[in-house]
Amino acid sequence: MPLGCSLMDVYKQSGLQLDYGPIAAYVNNKSQGLNYRFYNSKDVQFLTLHDDSGMHTYVRSLFLVLAKAVEDVFPGGQYIMEGTVSQGYYCRLRIGRSVKDEDAQALLCRMREIVSANLPIHRIQCPIEEAIEVFRGRGMESKVQLLETQSSLYTYYYQLENTVDYFYSSLLTNTGQLHLFHLERMADGLLLRVPSQENPAELVQDSPQPKAMAAIAEHQRWLDIMGVRTVGELNTAIKAGSVTELINVAEALQERKLTRIADEIKERNAKIVLIAGPSSSGKTTTSKRLAIQLLCCGMRPHAISTDNYFVDREKSPRAENGEFDFEHIEAVNTELFNEHMTALLKGERVELPRYDFPSGKSVFEGNYLQIGQNDVIILEGNHALNPILSSQIPEESKYRIFVSPLSTIALDDHNNIPTSDIRLLRRILRDYRYRNYPATETIHRRRSVEQGEKRWIYPYQEEADATFNSALLYELNVIREQVMPILQQVGEREPEYAEASRLRKFLGYLVPVPGDQVPPTSLLREFAGGSSFKY
Repeated sequence: MPLGCSLMDVYKQSGLQLDYGPIAAYVNNKSQGLNYRFYNSKDVQFLTLHDDSGMHTYVRSLFLVLAKAVEDVFPGGQYIMEGTVSQGYYCRLRIGRSVKDEDAQALLCRMREIVSANLPIHRIQCPIEEAIEVFRGRGMESKVQLLETQSSLYTYYYQLENTVDYFYSSLLTNTGQLHLFHLERMADGLLLRVPSQENPAELVQDSPQPKAMAAIAEHQRWLDIMGVRTVGELNTAIKAGSVTELINVAEALQERKLTRIADEIKERNAKIVLIAGPSSSGKTTTSKRLAIQLLCCGMRPHAISTDNYFVDREKSPRAENGEFDFEHIEAVNTELFNEHMTALLKGERVELPRYDFPSGKSVFEGNYLQIGQNDVIILEGNHALNPILSSQIPEESKYRIFVSPLSTIALDDHNNIPTSDIRLLRRILRDYRYRNYPATETIHRRRSVEQGEKRWIYPYQEEADATFNSALLYELNVIREQVMPILQQVGEREPEYAEASRLRKFLGYLVPVPGDQVPPTSLLREFAGGSSFKY
């Protein structure tokens, strides 16, 4: 290949035929766009929509096309990406009035025209001051603030005809590669739907999530009030010395929510509180802080773990690869669980089991429990919201809580930080600190963890009586300093290097905050250490 050829040139000459690709590529285990040029030998792995990084590239490119459509259809209008909900990407649309169905339809038609025109997407590298002036001249203040808080000499931005935008990673080289998408109105905004990663010929199936949407809207209202909706605004506030106030307000908002939940449990006279959420959502700390609030309501909480109701290991279901599937509902002795909970609700004395993980057996060691009028059981675990787990417990006795970081701060108006990244960073920190796992292992397990959550947790999310958003406004600024050295240990030859590099890049946008300012009861302490709770 001639010196200076692009990744796309290499692909065309290679003779490869990739379904739904190439979208991007790993070059020396680092994600690059197809406009990347070679000046010496590199290892290359082309990516499709089946790959996480390929799908992210596709979605970011859709964001750019949406930005151009908004400029063309509603001059002076603006869209603000809020996050993922209902299996799509929700954004607010500011056009000076309420959003109507025909507005979404007009934007969808314009996006399809842009895609059909197969327009080139240009990546322009320049001094950071030049990019700042480009965005300032167009009134894109969230991007100006983000770049002004960076120390880099150079940056880049993307241009699609007369539309310019900034994204923290690669885009497609032309709009014609965007073969499938849909746009529809949701509340006073838009829901952008994208292809399924498993089957890119189909859109991800829509799954309405009104409770999750309400939690996201509540979070965004508070961010607007505090004036720190984006990382650029947060960085500016931290540099101005407002970090202590921001931490205190963020913690108080979570405590206020837990107080309301405790009051509702008291009013309903619920006897069993079921708490579920995806990995590293902060379920354990949430249950402990809720227990304190219940005590303040005059109730006496008792914590029970579903882990103690695992079936004996030899009876555990197996996955397709033949290994034990401990995420499966049948890995839990639901019959014994229901028997015990039913007996406790009748006022009977029950001997609770303890699961001995080394032997893979349930053992009984004289741990008895009997509850009275003011007692309440708190149970947290992956299957807590699954109706199979509590099938024999009367509905009026149950109160369900879904816990997850549902919405957090965005890099800028068009670059949201996926909440799955927040949980991954929490998990990397926790695994390294408490389990001595390197980041490579935690990143490697990410896909299997998320597949288990998709099967056993998210389908029951909307069944919850309360949704608790465990995201903290400032947490990534604190996590940054602790997790960066862990991510830097991932070697360039490791397959997980691309993901570690991506995480390091977006963490680099955040101004660090010392961890000693985090309260000892904070949910963040579950992962960063120093909690006053025992785990």
